[in-house]
Amino acid sequence: MPPQPSRLPSLTGLRFVAALMVFATHVLWNTQLVPGEAGTALRRAFSLSGAYGVGFFFILSGFVLTWTARPYDTARSFWRRRLVKIGPTHLVTFGLAAVLVISTARPTTGVDWVAALTLQQAWFPSMQTSTAVNGVSWSLSCEFFFYLVFPALLPLLRRIREEWLWPAVVAVVVLIAGAFLTATFLVTDQPRLTVFFLSGSVSFTQVWFVYFLPPVRALEFALGILLARIVASGRWPGIGLLPAFAVAVAGYVIALYEPYLAGTAGLASVWTAPLIAAAAVADGRSSPSVFRRPTMVFLGELSFAFYMVHWLVVMTAAQVMGPTRTFPPVTGALLVLVLLVVALACSLFLYRCVETPLVRRFGRHRPAAGTERPPGPAPSSQTGAHHVPE
Repeated sequence: MPPQPSRLPSLTGLRFVAALMVFATHVLWNTQLVPGEAGTALRRAFSLSGAYGVGFFFILSGFVLTWTARPYDTARSFWRRRLVKIGPTHLVTFGLAAVLVISTARPTTGVDWVAALTLQQAWFPSMQTSTAVNGVSWSLSCEFFFYLVFPALLPLLRRIREEWLWPAVVAVVVLIAGAFLTATFLVTDQPRLTVFFLSGSVSFTQVWFVYFLPPVRALEFALGILLARIVASGRWPGIGLLPAFAVAVAGYVIALYEPYLAGTAGLASVWTAPLIAAAAVADGRSSPSVFRRPTMVFLGELSFAFYMVHWLVVMTAAQVMGPTRTFPPVTGALLVLVLLVVALACSLFLYRCVETPLVRRFGRHRPAAGTERPPGPAPSSQTGAHHVPE
């Protein structure tokens, strides 16, 4: 196995691109800041960008956790570090979201509050519960499940011989396709949803099965684990960063014209896998990468906090301005930029004052008694805060 770089800055930079895609969907669909035909065209163009970004994060999560996994680590140590990474930011944004929910009299039940607080909301086939309180934190519910199973899943997938890694990837993609077919033909399509752009084509139960349900989304996480092993073993076919980015863009365009259940979750996410692998290879070879630039890396480090807080900024603005209020095109575009800057400022505060201090204090690896760290520097976990979003 060739030497692995301990840091993958290009993947850190890509995290912000994915988080920005989620922001685009939410600001376009929850406000009318971009009116008229231009707004309609943009809402159509970015209707799946949020789902695409989240799927990227799920694959990235499996990739990075595998890449930075320590052979001398313990499950307890791993779980503690992950909880320290996501827990404080989740609690702060949960508290802020609670103020928004109460002030707007948004319908909630006790189950909604408990599920959202404990990151179990994605297990409930209810739109109200799965998106309760801070609407974006459902993805943390999936990540929480990924973290719980990772100490058992990684050794299992490490047993796959290197020559069988690509067949294993094919098998996972087939399972992802199977989840889509199951949701389409076996899960009830009643009652039909009429929100957003779905036009009564699917039920929420179908959407929940392919989009929210943690074990189904764990297939993308497993794909990331296998992808990390393929890159580490030198079996990546050599697709460069630019062609891989083109594949990801083309995959998104294809997703826009696929059935909603195919374009919104795992099948669409597969198109981003080559980009993750190519970025890791580019960092290993020190090949040119725009995503490795300091500004992109810094924004990538903010991406988890940005992901967790941006929905609150958008929904607060929608409440203050009115979700149907329109503005002249230039004014609307400037307001979108203002919301982006506000969300970034809030995320910088969370990153500097909440996430970073607590990770430094409580998130360091502590070898179990009787174990020793192998010679050389430990792999950095700098890219381990996804978003997607981890």
